[in-house]
Amino acid sequence: MGAAHSGLNELIDTVALLRAPGGCPWDADQTHESLVQYLVEESWELIDAIESGSREEMIEELGDVLYQVLFHADLAANTDGERFDIDDVARHMTAKMVSRHPHVFGDREAETAADVVAFWDELKADEKPHRTSVLDGIPRGMPALALAQKVLGKAEKVGVTDASVHVAPATEEELGRHLLGLVASARSQGLDAERALRAAVRALEDEVRSAEESRAG
Repeated sequence: MGAAHSGLNELIDTVALLRAPGGCPWDADQTHESLVQYLVEESWELIDAIESGSREEMIEELGDVLYQVLFHADLAANTDGERFDIDDVARHMTAKMVSRHPHVFGDREAETAADVVAFWDELKADEKPHRTSVLDGIPRGMPALALAQKVLGKAEKVGVTDASVHVAPATEEELGRHLLGLVASARSQGLDAERALRAAVRALEDEVRSAEESRAG
C-alpha cells in the first residue's frame, strides 16, 4: 500500500499491536466465534448511520466494521491451520471482483444492471457447483423480513410465487406504517411476528425445493 493508504496501514498495525504479547488481554483472548456478536452489532449500527446518520457517524461506523475485518484477519494470521492475513483477503476479493465483472475486465458486454445480475448468476453457478438449490448459500441468521425478501427473489427464479400476494402500499413510508401495524396487531394478540414470518418462509422454501425436485425428475 502506498502513502495514500497510510491511515489504513496504521490501523492494521494498531490491531496487530493490541493482539500481540504485551498488548490488550481482552483482544488476545478473542476468537472468530466470540467476535460474531460484535460484527452483527457493528453492522446494524452502520445501517443506522447510513439511513439516518451524519457523515461523521458513517465514518465512525464504517471504521467499526473495518476494524472487525482487520481483527479477524490478524487473528487468522496468528492461528495455526489458518495463517492468512488481510492481504490474502484483499487479493481474494480483487480476483473475485475481476471475475464477477467480465463486462469491465473482459470482453462481455452489459448495457443494464439486469445484464450484470445475469452474469453473476452464471458465474456463481460455475464457482459453486456444489450448490444444488437456489436456496443454498442464504444466511439463516438474517432477520425474518430480510430473509423473506431474499427467499422470495430466489423462489421467482424457479417459478414459485406466493399465491396470497396482496396489493402493497404505494410508497415505502406507507409500507412501513402497514408493517408496523401488523406487528402491533400481532403483539396485542400474543403472537411473535418474527417467528411467524420465519415459519412462513420455511414453508415457501419447502415449495421451492419441491419445484426443484420436480424439474430434476
